[in-house]
Amino acid sequence: MTNYTLEEKDSFTVLGLGTELKSDYTDYAGITKEKSDFWQVIKQDGRLDTLKAIATNDYIFAVNEAVNNKMMHYAGVMTEATVPEEHRVIQFPKGEYLIVRGEGQTADELSNKLTGIAFGQVLPEAKDFTYVGGPNATVEMGQRNGIVYGEMWIPVVRK
Repeated sequence: MTNYTLEEKDSFTVLGLGTELKSDYTDYAGITKEKSDFWQVIKQDGRLDTLKAIATNDYIFAVNEAVNNKMMHYAGVMTEATVPEEHRVIQFPKGEYLIVRGEGQTADELSNKLTGIAFGQVLPEAKDFTYVGGPNATVEMGQRNGIVYGEMWIPVVRK
């Protein structure tokens, strides 16, 4: 099984700018394209830079959350501030989190790789814990030698 850890985390909030994902939840290619297009738009129009400017650290969150029966995807940061654009304060619960670490050539590649490992390998094979919903996030933590590194954080409960 892939390397992963379970870590206790205090509750935390992420301020996010979001988009509704319209692809069926089983359409991995469609979801991946929608997320990629969304990130490209917020990088080009400056909204991502606006978020980064008010962040309390260098982490960039790619958050997935079901809201009112809609599949939502957010670009977010940890901050106490707000932004003028429509945004959502995303509350992550205190508790145990599945942490999968990795790296990629780009933030998109990192996010896709970690999501695939977490939901395609670790969670289906897990015997002691399970994901019961709530927001989950890929956390871009920085770059080393041109490689983007980060983690996937998924709240889990013991079986």
